[in-house]
Amino acid sequence: MTDAPRDADKGVTDDAAKADEVDADAKDVTESADSVTDPAEKEAKEAEPEAAPAAEKDGPAELAKVRTQLEERTKDLQRITAEYANYRKRVERDKALVVEQASGNVLAALLPVLDDLDRARDHGDLTGPFAAVADQLVAAVGKFGLTPFGEEGDPFDPTRHEAVAHSTSADVTEPTCVTVMRRGYLLGERLLRPALVGVADPE
Repeated sequence: MTDAPRDADKGVTDDAAKADEVDADAKDVTESADSVTDPAEKEAKEAEPEAAPAAEKDGPAELAKVRTQLEERTKDLQRITAEYANYRKRVERDKALVVEQASGNVLAALLPVLDDLDRARDHGDLTGPFAAVADQLVAAVGKFGLTPFGEEGDPFDPTRHEAVAHSTSADVTEPTCVTVMRRGYLLGERLLRPALVGVADPE
C-alpha cells in the first residue's frame, strides 16, 4: 500500500522534469532564431554606410547637371524670345508697308485732280467756295503724308526731277529748275511721282 503513493509521486516528479527540459529547449531555439540575421537585412545594413558617401559623391555631379540643363533652357527661352521679337517687327513692318502701298495707290489716283487745282490756281480761277474745297482736299491728303515739291529755283535733282527741257543761263551756277510743268509728290520718304521741270545749266 505504501509503494503506490511513492510511485505516483515519482511519476509527477519525472513529468515536471520533462516539462522543464521542454521549456529550456524552446528558450534555446528562440535565442538561436533571434541570433540569426536575415541575409537581405544584413546586406542592407552593410550598404547603409556606403550609400551615404556615394550620395555625397554624386551631389556635385547632379548639381552640375541641373545647372547645365538650366543654362540650356535659358538659352532656348532667349532664342525663342528673340525670334518672336523679330517676327513682331517683321509683321509690323509688313503691315506698315501694306498700308503705305494702299495709301499710295489712292493718293496717286488723286494726283490729276491736284494738278488741275494747281493750274486753276495759276490762272486765278481758284476763288470763292471752290478755293475752300480745294484747300480742304489739299489738307486732307497732307494728313496721309503726301508732300508736294518742285519750285522754280530748286537745284536739279535727277532722283526727284524729270527734265523735259534744257537751256543755259548766266544766272545759275549749277543745274537749276527754271520752269515747273508739273509738281512732284512724296509719300513720306518715298517718291510717289517726280516733278516735270525745265533745267538751266551754267554757261
